[in-house]
Amino acid sequence: MGGRTTYDALIIGAGPNGLAAAVRLALEGLSVKVYEAGETVGGGTRTLELMEPGFYHDICSAIHPMGISSPFFSALPLERFGLEWIHPEFPLAHPLDHGPAILQHRSLPDMKGELDDDEDYDSYQELYRPLAEGWSDLAGDILAPFRFPRNPFRMASFGLKALQPSTRFARHRFQGERARALFAGMAAHSIQPLEKPMTAALGLVFGAAAHACGWPLARGGSGSITTALASYLETLGGEIETGRAIDHLDELPPARAILFNLTPRQVLRIAGERFPAGYRRKLERYRYGAGVFKIDYILKEPVPWRDPQCNQAGTVHLGGTLEEIAHSERTMQDGRHAERPFVLVAQQSLFDPTRTPDHRHTLWAYCHVPHGSDRDMTREIENQIERYAPGFRDVVARRVTRTASEFQSYNANYIGGDINGGVQDLRQLFTRPVDLLAPYATPASDLFFCSSSTPPGGGVHGMSGYHAAELVLKRVFGRRRPDLKFRL
Repeated sequence: MGGRTTYDALIIGAGPNGLAAAVRLALEGLSVKVYEAGETVGGGTRTLELMEPGFYHDICSAIHPMGISSPFFSALPLERFGLEWIHPEFPLAHPLDHGPAILQHRSLPDMKGELDDDEDYDSYQELYRPLAEGWSDLAGDILAPFRFPRNPFRMASFGLKALQPSTRFARHRFQGERARALFAGMAAHSIQPLEKPMTAALGLVFGAAAHACGWPLARGGSGSITTALASYLETLGGEIETGRAIDHLDELPPARAILFNLTPRQVLRIAGERFPAGYRRKLERYRYGAGVFKIDYILKEPVPWRDPQCNQAGTVHLGGTLEEIAHSERTMQDGRHAERPFVLVAQQSLFDPTRTPDHRHTLWAYCHVPHGSDRDMTREIENQIERYAPGFRDVVARRVTRTASEFQSYNANYIGGDINGGVQDLRQLFTRPVDLLAPYATPASDLFFCSSSTPPGGGVHGMSGYHAAELVLKRVFGRRRPDLKFRL
């Protein structure tokens, strides 16, 4: 697409971060082109017909608390380009072996009947109320690189809690099994052993987001997010070329800045010769994390949950108690496959009729596995679903699976099946990929990272791309014609 021979900026990779960076630069009147190796934009935010016509499956990301929370996405007119958020009745359900499932309500007061006793309810309120009430301000600091926070007191209070291991935090904060299990399931989105420092951060962030803005899904599929970004970019004059893999900088037209929506491994392959030896060694030492195994289903009817209220939740966490979830994630980190893995389930078609052409439904489910795993976890995942939904296998019409190594074949950024662009632990979160103070820059003054391998890390929020673009505007273009509303 497009006929220009030179550009102000080129972006390699048309996932949410690459497109966010392109939009931010194009809003300044810069000429921008995005290259995408796949046949469509999206990266980990694609929706495809995998098994039958008219059945739309989210390939990776499915539920978007960070998407609706994103300060940058919220500042864009994406609804004009087809993005519509759908909110299930409950953001999350977490069934247990005994008693009703734990339902996470949008309303904090409605949590009273979900926890073990008034003491845990009061503790839950004390924990999440200030986070939820200040979420719009807090999200801007959480979804940012290391810097002095815009809201230092609120961020300090959050940080002291977030730095803790989630197992210790949950046991100290809550006395009952239900509250501890609910927190553990949210913390396990970190894809790390729950005994590691900073895993409590995800339990805090996802819980606060649930009460502040919900855990929505995008009508028509997660691909609607990147399709909307791409359409908006084109109205700004930006160009997108799909089906074009870039293997070397020599393949690109002249440009003043090049941004990589890629992980360090791909950037080394494409541009490593432009970097000094010391920087290359640092990129080579970048650590990738555990992988995922995923199943997409076509179901004859909805999942027959033992507690039917689970069918009112967009997301269901299957893993039982805090102790069971912690054991599953620790087993994965030790290079073994859990017999009872923590399973994340999304039920998009219950709330979005555009996902299927008839009365049948889709289902999305995955678990965490060791890095690079080739093991088929269908039996283990379906045993966990059957545990809380007896007769589930009877409603399965079709399924397709993807191992961790197959995820890397689908998307070269998913090294070993790592969907977060690298380990997001305390040691690497803010220094990803290399530099604490300038994470998006490289020693080459015209080359920049803009992927989830930079802060704030994985998730569909576009903020890595936004912050990278802000640095490019400052360093390369002298922040030409800045728009104050985007100084987030």
